[in-house]
Amino acid sequence: MGKNPGKEAMMNPEVVGVFVPIVMFVMLFSFLAVAVWTGSRKEERQAFYKSETLRRITESSGDGAKAAMEMMREEERQKRIKAREGTKLGGLICLAVGVGTIIFLGLFLRNLVCLSGLIPALVGVAMLVYVHKYAAPIE
Repeated sequence: MGKNPGKEAMMNPEVVGVFVPIVMFVMLFSFLAVAVWTGSRKEERQAFYKSETLRRITESSGDGAKAAMEMMREEERQKRIKAREGTKLGGLICLAVGVGTIIFLGLFLRNLVCLSGLIPALVGVAMLVYVHKYAAPIE
């Protein structure tokens, strides 16, 4: 043993192997916390600027209130279109994953396990049917 017996224990590979995952976990969750915080701050600023803009438009003239209402309607319409397109894309992706799973498992296993690909495929079909038949129309 040398002068500092604790120092040799810290350089032990088993000890280092334990601390590396711990440090990685701390780094990951710190990054996620900062990312979520900055995203929420961005949304808060955008909402503030939007409300200030609408307030100034409505105070400027009589036609300002009509323009502000039309702007709000158009933004709401764009949100609905974006949500609908996202649902369509999600449905197509689920359908593709399901078909790919059926083909992959069917080629390699050649038994009924390949039918497990029907689960994501049917979820995708359900999403597409909802978007095209049951979703509220976009005006």
